[in-house]
Amino acid sequence: MALNYAQKELVVAEVAEVAKTAYSAIGAEYRGLTVEQLTKLRVEARKAGVYVRVVKNTLARRALENTDFACMQAGLRGPLLLAFGRNDPGSVARVAEAFAKEHDKFQVKLIAVSGQLLDPSQLSMLAKMPTYEEAISQLLSVMKAPVQKLAATLNEVPSKLARTLAAVRDAKQAA
Repeated sequence: MALNYAQKELVVAEVAEVAKTAYSAIGAEYRGLTVEQLTKLRVEARKAGVYVRVVKNTLARRALENTDFACMQAGLRGPLLLAFGRNDPGSVARVAEAFAKEHDKFQVKLIAVSGQLLDPSQLSMLAKMPTYEEAISQLLSVMKAPVQKLAATLNEVPSKLARTLAAVRDAKQAA
């Protein structure tokens, strides 16, 4: 179905708004997939906080113009599905990687993170990036370790003194 000018403007505005707040984006070729398969992808993406949209390449170029993902414009060729990770940089890669394992016809062609275009072979590396909660947890554990070791070391001095006094007391009682 052909879009009129007003509808095209709405599509460009919607994609541009999502692209301005997204952390990462992919462009994937979906040729040969059924509607049911793409619906399954959209459901999984929605659960992960990923925005998925099939947009004509000319409209996508206009939408990505003044965003961090302008680097993707040159690679917009053929039927592509655009997906934007809005929660964390790895969310879009996790969804795409899981879907690509089940469907051979789904091929990631473009990956962009914070204005840098990555090679499609780096999809699994991006998918392994921790979520926001995992990153905070890792940071806190790294920050907690030195404090915990210092507290244990400072606590060892009075503990050792108490054990020594108890050993002396036991020795005197035994004698």
